[in-house]
Amino acid sequence: MKLSNHCTFLITDDHSIVRQGIAMLINELFLNPKIYKSGNFKDTFKILHETKIDLLILDINFPDGSSINIIQDIKNIQPGIKILIFTAYNEDIYALRYLNSGASGYLNKNSSEEEMKNALTTMVLTGKYITQNVKDRILDSYISKSPINPIEQLSNRELEVAKMLIKGHGNLEISDILNIKKTTVSTFKNRIFEKLEIDSLAALIELFRLYDDNE
Repeated sequence: MKLSNHCTFLITDDHSIVRQGIAMLINELFLNPKIYKSGNFKDTFKILHETKIDLLILDINFPDGSSINIIQDIKNIQPGIKILIFTAYNEDIYALRYLNSGASGYLNKNSSEEEMKNALTTMVLTGKYITQNVKDRILDSYISKSPINPIEQLSNRELEVAKMLIKGHGNLEISDILNIKKTTVSTFKNRIFEKLEIDSLAALIELFRLYDDNE
């Protein structure tokens, strides 16, 4: 039986097939839902300024940037909006990072259709959703008072710089892309190496190979 909650959804993903697939699931689960779709940040913000959205289903990576940098902007426009991150990125590394940044839920794209339906329903009824794996990691991290995955120690900006280093970008190139000083990039690089207790780019690449499925 379909839920009769009169909800308005916004699906933001740069792949049309993903947007269509999620829309089909929403129509299966809810009675007369209003569904908006966007493939980029510009269209997303246009919709948010014009329409009250109850649930935003949001991917992580877009051609125009990372969604973690716009979550606070989204909340500033619509403080009561619920955000479900739906992505192929490893939840062991990214789930807590996004939840701490203001997302209400996190689900990997490799999840089953039933789990996706459960996530959508739970988000609408309770306003939040995380998998059992993430719940366990939160508990483990709380008990041990330390991250299980060393990459989790990096700030959002440090993670961004680390990924650029791994891709072969030099300090000057990174400073141009992120619009920060070259000396600031060097500072970030030093912090990354200190936190991860490494002393070379090769070691950084190996760490990400071991702990980040998306590298």
